[in-house]
Amino acid sequence: MVDAMETRGAPIDLYFDFISPFAYLAWKRLPVLAEARGREVRPIPVLFAALLNHYGHLGPAEIAPKRAYIFKQVLRRGHERGLTITPPPAHPFKPLLGLRIAGDPSLDAGARARVIDALFDATWGDGPGITDPDTVAGLLDRAGVDGAALVAAAGAPAAKDRLRRATEDALAAGVFGVPTMIADGELFWGDDSLDDLDRFLRGEDPVDAAALARWEGLPAAADRRGKR
Repeated sequence: MVDAMETRGAPIDLYFDFISPFAYLAWKRLPVLAEARGREVRPIPVLFAALLNHYGHLGPAEIAPKRAYIFKQVLRRGHERGLTITPPPAHPFKPLLGLRIAGDPSLDAGARARVIDALFDATWGDGPGITDPDTVAGLLDRAGVDGAALVAAAGAPAAKDRLRRATEDALAAGVFGVPTMIADGELFWGDDSLDDLDRFLRGEDPVDAAALARWEGLPAAADRRGKR
C-alpha cells in the first residue's frame, strides 16, 4: 500500500469567512487532517452574508436563541480541542477587509496560511478584531508580511471584484454556508463534518449511489411557501 504522504491527491478547497467561529475551528483542524491524507488545503475566502442573501436565509447570529446556543457550542467544541475561544469585539461584524487580504494573489501558500491564521486568531483568539485597518496592518506585520501594503491593496477595485467572483464561484459549486470543504467534487459543510471528510478521503464513505438515489427521489409533500 502506498503511503498517503508519498502520493498527494488534489487539494481540498476550504470556503471560509472570518465571521464564523465554526470556520475558525475547521481552519485549526483541517490542515493536519489533510496532511495525514496526502492533501493540501486551498483556502478560499467568501462573503458569508452574500451566501445567506442568495438563499434568503438569516445568519445564525441574527436569531437570538440560535445565537446563544451557537456561542455555547463553540465554547464546548473549543474545550474539546484544546482551544481557548473568546468573542470578537462585536458580532456580527464586517469581515470584508480580512477577506480581501486573505485572497490577495501576491501571497504565496505559506504567507497566506500565516495571514489567515493571524486574522482568525485576532477574531476568535482573544484578539482586537479585524475591522480596523491600522490594527490589521500591525497584525500582518507580525505575521511576516507587509501589512500596510496588503491593507492598501484590499481597498482597490480588483480586491473587491476578486472576493465577489470567489463568492459567485462558491455558489456555482453548491456552497451554501461556511465552512465548506470540497474534496474530489464532494461537499462537506461545517466543522462537524471533518470526520465525514476524513472517512471520504480514506475511501470509507458509507454513502453510495444506490442509497443516495432513494433520498434524491423523494417527492415533496408540503411547501411552507405555498398555500395551506
